[in-house]
Amino acid sequence: MTGTPDLSGNAILIVEDDYYAAIDMAVALRQAGADILGPCPTEAAAVELLAELTPTAAVVDVNLGGGGAKFELAHQLLKRGVPFVFVTGYDPGSIPVDFANVKLLQKPIPLREIAETIAAL
Repeated sequence: MTGTPDLSGNAILIVEDDYYAAIDMAVALRQAGADILGPCPTEAAAVELLAELTPTAAVVDVNLGGGGAKFELAHQLLKRGVPFVFVTGYDPGSIPVDFANVKLLQKPIPLREIAETIAAL
């Protein structure tokens, strides 16, 4: 991915339950120079990781493991001052007003766009 922003020195948390989407995101961000935390397939796994590490930024799938949108992790990231972006393949209207200022990327997402969005956070 030539011409992408340089994310060297950034530790990016990926929270995505679709294995292939998570790997694609991780590869794209690594190619931009980022260190990857995860990918975490569940909100619980990401919360556990946050107990020990603080990412520079995060990519968070809205609907992890089915059962509807989950926002505990997003609230923790906000409290810790970690910028993040939501990704979803579902209706963006399910995101609470608390997160009105959080960028939302609709799946499928061009991989270059993930790196560019993270760089802009």
